[in-house]
Amino acid sequence: MFDRTLKIIEEKLFKAIQFKKILLVGIGGVGGYALENLVRLGFLDITIVDNDTIETSNLNRQIIATTKSIGNLKTEEAKKRALDINPNANIKTYSLFVTEENIKTIFNTTYDYIIDACDTITTKYLLIKESLKQNCKIITCLGTGNRLNPGEITITTLKNTYNDPLAKAMRNILKKNNIPLNVPVIWSRELPIKKKSREPGSISLVPASAGLQAVYFILEDIKKEIND
Repeated sequence: MFDRTLKIIEEKLFKAIQFKKILLVGIGGVGGYALENLVRLGFLDITIVDNDTIETSNLNRQIIATTKSIGNLKTEEAKKRALDINPNANIKTYSLFVTEENIKTIFNTTYDYIIDACDTITTKYLLIKESLKQNCKIITCLGTGNRLNPGEITITTLKNTYNDPLAKAMRNILKKNNIPLNVPVIWSRELPIKKKSREPGSISLVPASAGLQAVYFILEDIKKEIND
């Protein structure tokens, strides 16, 4: 299934991809597209964490959401889709909300990369802190709600972000805990659309772009590693 892939990336890079262990936290708008592309790129060892079930409101932007999957666990639907693409993949799932009390359950093994595609500030902080302990690399996704332009999604570091309330909150919590702000993040340069509702709006274009950027970050880092 990877004939076309091997026409554009070197075989040693493809082999390296297959041995990397990925932790993906959050399998919604961003995480679903990240998983899709990890599997289609050839990653075989992926652990997925999410405590939600699929709702009707997910249909407009989440790749794992269909009318037939409403009410089902996101982790199970994501695993099913991944294995339909590549039955050789090793997909492990945890249907839980990450807290300080249960994070060790997830980190009962070591990972090469963490994709943080969740929405909760405390969980993001816990994942960054754990990545430093475990010496594994992390890419953190920031706000994609109330935005329309996928071309404004980019990779930078937390200290270089602006106009993003989630980024501001993350900077505050990391500073308070003496953690450097050079964490790699996926961030939109687009100003959020102002809304009266506190619940953010979202379409598929922007979170999908963020998911693709997360996978690209990992791909580029592996390329650098094998070429050093």
